[in-house]
Amino acid sequence: MSDSEQQPLPRYFFPKPYADFVQRLRVACGFLLLAAFACLAHPSPGSLMIGLPVSIAGLLLRSWAAGHLAKNQELASTGPYARMRNPLYTGTLIVALGMVIACRSIWLAILFAAVFLLIYFPAIELEEQHLRNIFPAYTAYAFRVHRFLPVTKWNGRRARFSWSLYRRNEEYKALAGFLLAAAWLAWRLARSL
Repeated sequence: MSDSEQQPLPRYFFPKPYADFVQRLRVACGFLLLAAFACLAHPSPGSLMIGLPVSIAGLLLRSWAAGHLAKNQELASTGPYARMRNPLYTGTLIVALGMVIACRSIWLAILFAAVFLLIYFPAIELEEQHLRNIFPAYTAYAFRVHRFLPVTKWNGRRARFSWSLYRRNEEYKALAGFLLAAAWLAWRLARSL
């Protein structure tokens, strides 16, 4: 029997109709989070010194992942994908954590956590179902590699980071968003001093 035949079927936490519905809400939730960020941010010099480097670490993970992702063309299993199935989402979570630290807002932390659990996590499950359908090797890969934590390593082919994939995946937009958020926090801090 092959690895994929021995694997148990995946269990999904969210029903598919719910996941399909919230998938369409991701952009609207992004605007909600942006408005909350703008209103609830109360940065201090210390919170910026801790939070912004955390966010930069998340951006670096996202960038590394984007340079290894050829969406719907081949199974991403190189670079950070060799260690975790969802480095883009993990990077996003790290960026959000850094921003929450920089903002010093428990309400923003609660809102970010709720959006991740109720909107992004179901979207991740939908994407994994899609990947199982288009890549036969995905089931074996998913069995060996954790969703978010780099606890195991997939031993597949090696590939170098690709700037063309980085650009095609438009990851520079995440960097631009971070720079705008950091500038906003610096402005809010300067106004409060």
